[in-house]
Amino acid sequence: MPRGTVSIARALSKLGHCSRAEGERLVAAGQVRVEGAIVRDANLRVIPESARIEVSGTRVAKVAHRYLALNKPRGLVTTRSDPQARGTVYDCLVGADLPFVGPVGRLDKASEGLLLLSNDTRWADAISSAASQVQKTYHVQVRGRPDEATLARLAAGVVEPVTGERLEVVRLALLRVGSRSSCWLEVVLDEGKNRQIRRLLAVEGLETLRLMRIAIGALTLGTLAKGAWRHLTSDEVQSLRPR
Repeated sequence: MPRGTVSIARALSKLGHCSRAEGERLVAAGQVRVEGAIVRDANLRVIPESARIEVSGTRVAKVAHRYLALNKPRGLVTTRSDPQARGTVYDCLVGADLPFVGPVGRLDKASEGLLLLSNDTRWADAISSAASQVQKTYHVQVRGRPDEATLARLAAGVVEPVTGERLEVVRLALLRVGSRSSCWLEVVLDEGKNRQIRRLLAVEGLETLRLMRIAIGALTLGTLAKGAWRHLTSDEVQSLRPR
């Protein structure tokens, strides 16, 4: 396989035109040409930097990399479009003069807080990779108040009875007591298994009431308003590059 080649759908993503899934849909619809010929195979290999790629008759050119931090509101799904017509994180970007940017990792519909978006797929993939071990910090409200023994078991990692999967954290501690019926925990992860925190807490019978991601690496949510976004600084972008 020639060095530097990727599928045409991936190439459209790397060039910042659309997501890989959207690229596959464009190919299926016959809207993509490579070197003047209509592409029918979404797995066709191309070199994004040198191939002449057109979508609906317009040449696709590489756009400048963009890096965004969004304070994701609860209730939005982390996807470009949703077959159930639910609100998405892209509703927060309506009217912004931006190229296509994709989410760096995920926050599920019921979760909120810091979400990164970028069209730099290499940067995004490196942050999301389990091998990078970029730490993510969450503040989690749970029903009740777990005792010290329960917190110690959770901090040591648990095995989910149904799946047999081991769920671990980098750190877990009581953050504050919100009321007699709930409290807040601080949880730090360096991996991103599906609904990992909710599943971990459920092993000890704890119901998650609210889950907010407040930091990725050294980057914190800060005072960014709910539903608002901002560009990352060059120093912030560099600080998140795995070393």
